[in-house]
Amino acid sequence: MFWFVMKYVILGPILRLMYRPRIVGLENIPREGGAIIAANHQSFLDDLLLPLVVPKRKVVFLAKADYFDKWYLRWFFKGANVIPVRRESRSLADSAIRTGVEALKQGKLVGIFPEGTRSPNGRLYRGKTGVARMALEARVPIIPVAIVGTFEAMPYDRKTPKPGKVELRFGEPLRFDRYYETPTDRFILRSVTDEVMYEIMMLSGQEYVDEYATRVKKEIEERKAAAASPPPGAEAPDGDVVTIPDTADVSASPEEHRTPPGADSPGS
Repeated sequence: MFWFVMKYVILGPILRLMYRPRIVGLENIPREGGAIIAANHQSFLDDLLLPLVVPKRKVVFLAKADYFDKWYLRWFFKGANVIPVRRESRSLADSAIRTGVEALKQGKLVGIFPEGTRSPNGRLYRGKTGVARMALEARVPIIPVAIVGTFEAMPYDRKTPKPGKVELRFGEPLRFDRYYETPTDRFILRSVTDEVMYEIMMLSGQEYVDEYATRVKKEIEERKAAAASPPPGAEAPDGDVVTIPDTADVSASPEEHRTPPGADSPGS
């Protein structure tokens, strides 16, 4: 009841009015049975818009547990059956993945952002292998999804959203039956994940960076902190403050941009 009211009475109409989402490829979502919806992640709005546009079926999402630490978000995510993912340790992350696998085996749709965090600059980053592990253990297809326009409306460092035009593109289901007997092989998990990220890249048209977004965001924050802190010797002997020009380019990625290795992975 909670999600029905939010989707069709309160939150849904507001989001549709602000972003007029255009949807492509809804026919690729199975009418029944378990499946993973794997999308790029550019904005907090992705968490709201993706389940909104899926008709007739409810999407169970894996989302970072940080959202549950904020009282004004906790009630919403609990009501929406979001599975919190604690990233402090491998055991906590494994627990969330096992919960996702159980939901898939029960025939539910499970949504996940393989990048693990929002993109700091609108580019597409390397996927984490949890999406592959869930798909192989539950033996379900993965539906790649590209969300376009949410970064411009609300990037990760913006507190409030602005209206805009958003498009969600659902690709054809990816099936990995050939790997079902080896669900824990780390090379297989990486190959499957790279293939998923490649399909998302083709749908979104984003520039791909073969680096984890979490690491890039950490480097950006370190650059910002360094630029904000006056270096030694910034104060002149007579007490006057010397202005240090800000030359740090916090938007540039330090990594090489290239096609993900999944583009030529076995069986793709």
